[in-house]
Amino acid sequence: MKNKILQSGDEKVVLKPGSCQFYHLDFLKEGPPKAARSVDGFTLVEVIIVVVILAIAAMMAVPMMSSADTFQVRSAASMLASDLEYAKNCAISRGETFSVVFDEAANSYWLEDASGSRIEHPVKKGFDYVVDFASDGRLDKVKIDEVNLSDSIIEFDCLGSPDEGGTITLNAGGETIVVTVEPVTGYVSISN
Repeated sequence: MKNKILQSGDEKVVLKPGSCQFYHLDFLKEGPPKAARSVDGFTLVEVIIVVVILAIAAMMAVPMMSSADTFQVRSAASMLASDLEYAKNCAISRGETFSVVFDEAANSYWLEDASGSRIEHPVKKGFDYVVDFASDGRLDKVKIDEVNLSDSIIEFDCLGSPDEGGTITLNAGGETIVVTVEPVTGYVSISN
């Protein structure tokens, strides 16, 4: 048996006897003639896979897009806890009283030595150890809501014990964090 050549317009197709395969003479490709092919597009399975991948990516991105307020208030609380620990360690290592003084109205706090003078910042040489949330662009949304300490001051003695325990409440955009200083031990903790 011979091959049959079918022609429709300018397209030529070879039909082999006893076979269901078609060969296009114009492209020498296997497969049905162009007229019998389906229109190019995406299958339902491909579309579902893409939707699932996008959903997974969105679920991973949503926690990363939590508000800047949350990050700022958590950072401020960590910084405050570190500064309280620093004042406590300075009191122990130097054998004298160190204080952390809060100014709710100015939204700031600073560290003082036994004479009541502001101490120099250990990293920013030439500057006092003052933390002003309002002027710090990284923490400008943080507010000192409440200071539960007498006279808004906490003093650490030469043993690292505070004169009293208390709490400092920080807030940013509805997110509130409380920094607690335990009496006697001076243990500093952070809670929501």
